Amino acid sequence: MTKRFKIVVLLGIFLSAISSSATHEVSVSCMMVYDEGGASAVLESPECPQWHVSTQSQNQTGNCQFATLQGHREYQEDRITCNLEMNIPFLGKDGPKEVFVGVAAVFDGHGGKEASEMASENFLGYFFLHVVFNTYKQALSFKAEHDLVVQGPNRYKAGNGSLNLVSSDEGLPVSGDESMHEILQKALLRTIHDIDTKFSLEAFNNRYISGSTATIVLLVDGQILVASVGDSKALLCSEKIKSALGDEGASITVLDVEELTRDHHPDRDDERARIEAAGGFVRLWGVPRVNGILAVSRSIGDVYLKRYGVSPVPEVIGWRHLTANDCYLVVASDGIFESLKPQKVCDLLWDANVQVNDTSKSSCSCSSSSSLADRIVNKAFKKGSRDNLSAVVIPLNFTGFPQEPAGQNL
Repeated sequence: MTKRFKIVVLLGIFLSAISSSATHEVSVSCMMVYDEGGASAVLESPECPQWHVSTQSQNQTGNCQFATLQGHREYQEDRITCNLEMNIPFLGKDGPKEVFVGVAAVFDGHGGKEASEMASENFLGYFFLHVVFNTYKQALSFKAEHDLVVQGPNRYKAGNGSLNLVSSDEGLPVSGDESMHEILQKALLRTIHDIDTKFSLEAFNNRYISGSTATIVLLVDGQILVASVGDSKALLCSEKIKSALGDEGASITVLDVEELTRDHHPDRDDERARIEAAGGFVRLWGVPRVNGILAVSRSIGDVYLKRYGVSPVPEVIGWRHLTANDCYLVVASDGIFESLKPQKVCDLLWDANVQVNDTSKSSCSCSSSSSLADRIVNKAFKKGSRDNLSAVVIPLNFTGFPQEPAGQNL
């Protein structure tokens, strides 16, 4: 078998694998719909009759630890999205491979549940669609970087209604983790954009005033990426050895918190600058608010304040490796932090770890069956939070994602 023929066969197998995984084929006309209108257009277009949301892109909260509580509010506007076992095909150095991708997200609604509900219902389906379509496109269009030639003068060439390609030289068009991580990050950003666009249209048509935060964590191959809009938080709780007070030479192991997100409040210097540049202003009304109304400066929805600088564009913390010292990921709405400091959240998880294992504080091995999220939500409520409360807790020793050895400087 010649190298040229082998490459074409591998690409053919790869495209077939994606089509099989998505239970449909990506046609040329459907790809054009995607290019013009994104995920929502594909799901609504007659040009994509076979596309439907895969069962693996649905909420699979059975494999996630989460808890929600309405609390003292009249309505529950928080929503959870979680699936730690999305099986997505990519093209690796040696041909097609399937990768487990974990997704955990909290959407904290305000002014109504419409925005947070739409975001939670559509996020995983949109995300999976964006990954599949962008993987297709990357396999077909890397002419300049990978000497891949697409048949015919057009960007896409139809063959029996589907996409065909030939390779002009050696080398697979897509290889390595870098391309996979780029596709996942792009898919995440486009998903948030598409949700905001779809909701904004409905909001204008139905006169919704609601909006929502969005804090999302992706996990793959021992790495995480975090994207945030608004003031819900993502935390990483990691083992750390500290000196014991009053006991010379002694040390104890604790869970130390790292905040992976920064709140988008209107009084943050860069956020205030964007708001004022758009013609808005920041006024203190209990807390700093955009035009005296909205307490966050980035959100999905809030359509009547977008003209004043309120943005749906997430702040992204790029891919980073987890280590063996990293014990828990927490994604939670701001109601949790109304009464609990981030470090207290990690302390609660460490206390649960000790109680379950009945050992000294020396090992991050809390049973995945313990109700860690309930512990956080209930504690925040008892400490006086007046807001809706939601939390997702991911014990990293039980996710199946490989981690780097402890102590590496990554």
